[in-house]
Amino acid sequence: MMKFLVTGGSGFIGSNFIKKCLDSSKDISIINLDAMLTGSNTKNLQNIDSKNYKFVKGNICDKSLMAKLIKKVDYVVNFAAESHVDRSILDSSTFLNSNILGVHTILEELRKNNHVKMIQISTDEVYGDIIKGSYFENDPLNPSNPYAATKAAAEMLVKSYVRTYDLDVSITRCVNNYGPNQFPEKLIPKIILCALHDQPIPIHGDGKAIRQWSHVSDHCDVILKIILKNKRESIYNIPGNYECTNLSLVKKILKLMNKSEDLIKFVPDRLGQDKRYAIRSKFIKKDLKFEPKIQFDSGICSTISWYADHKIWWKNF
Repeated sequence: MMKFLVTGGSGFIGSNFIKKCLDSSKDISIINLDAMLTGSNTKNLQNIDSKNYKFVKGNICDKSLMAKLIKKVDYVVNFAAESHVDRSILDSSTFLNSNILGVHTILEELRKNNHVKMIQISTDEVYGDIIKGSYFENDPLNPSNPYAATKAAAEMLVKSYVRTYDLDVSITRCVNNYGPNQFPEKLIPKIILCALHDQPIPIHGDGKAIRQWSHVSDHCDVILKIILKNKRESIYNIPGNYECTNLSLVKKILKLMNKSEDLIKFVPDRLGQDKRYAIRSKFIKKDLKFEPKIQFDSGICSTISWYADHKIWWKNF
């Protein structure tokens, strides 16, 4: 039996990861630790009925709680983070606490329990933007907003603990995710929900910022493969299989929903807006034999349908 502590497991990616693990094997048990702050939702995992699953409400900065939980498991998968760029620009203090100090708390407990391995969930935003080409795993980090800076700082902390204390921690850097259970302030659910209500859809600047997209199910597949591969101290970029401007993304979703482009409302650009994120991986195919299963066209259609069919999930946000 593999025993996982999944932090932030009631959020978007964490909850999808927990469901994938429990669906894929009866030999995985999970403790889900979540402080139930922004982006977490009890409804995400309300239908789980498994003796291999336990929920604990708490914060990764709670040293005594982390000491109690980490000694019970084989793996820590750290999804717990403040992740909304706009919020970090307004006030980065909570990002420093969760994204850096929380990771430090986990690492300190791993020092005392060095049989426990860890996956640190990071982001492609740690590289900063790139006009042409793509970043690979060994390229330097150059974050350009407070959120990305805290994630890059957490990575540096992880690397220092790996070298100094010989810990076994791997890092993943994924592109933008989409799919069911994503917090409504994120771009794709915001587009869908605004369109469902015929409300204006805000687009930063001229809408020409470019992002890559990966379905959350594919992202979770990679994380589980990394754990099962059991390769020490790895760093994996997780690229998307779809790249587009924000404006073309909005237009695509509006067309699929039979809604007018008149709903598009241009608003002042985000401070320090990154023009384009793009990553590729030297290792994801070679080490993990991974290929995305969900193409964007089918994935975005199923995502639109999910939000249309799950009003009870999002109506109280």
